[in-house]
Amino acid sequence: MISQILTILGVLIGALTSYLSTAAAERARHRRALATRWDERKLDTYIEYATCVKEIADLAKRAYQAPDGSDDREQFLSAMNKAEQKRSALFEALILLASPATTEAATAVNPVVWRVLGAARRRESDPREISLVEELNNYHRQARLDLGISIGHQAP
Repeated sequence: MISQILTILGVLIGALTSYLSTAAAERARHRRALATRWDERKLDTYIEYATCVKEIADLAKRAYQAPDGSDDREQFLSAMNKAEQKRSALFEALILLASPATTEAATAVNPVVWRVLGAARRRESDPREISLVEELNNYHRQARLDLGISIGHQAP
């Protein structure tokens, strides 16, 4: 009788151990899949935000160069305004997904974008003279760090 109880106890312990190890492995796999999914979403958001910023800068330069009152200028200004709305929405998504350092870097890009927009709208100055390079480079650096992307040679 004792040997049967020990056998049943051994089977129960084995089953419980098997269940617990399988459950732990499944939880770990699920966490990895979730992390991968969020990293993919972050990467997409980071790329879309940077692309949108560059699009705004390009449209602002084109709007500035187009003659006052021309259809080209109006089209460039309209496209620039739509791109700014998109950038604003992307920034909100970025805030939800990004690390604090990446959020801070993107936040530093915003005022420069607004200066570019103002220069194109009011023709106060040439938008080409307002550089986004330093802020975008810092944004890219922080995004890579957030995603765990290691680049062998990074600019200072």
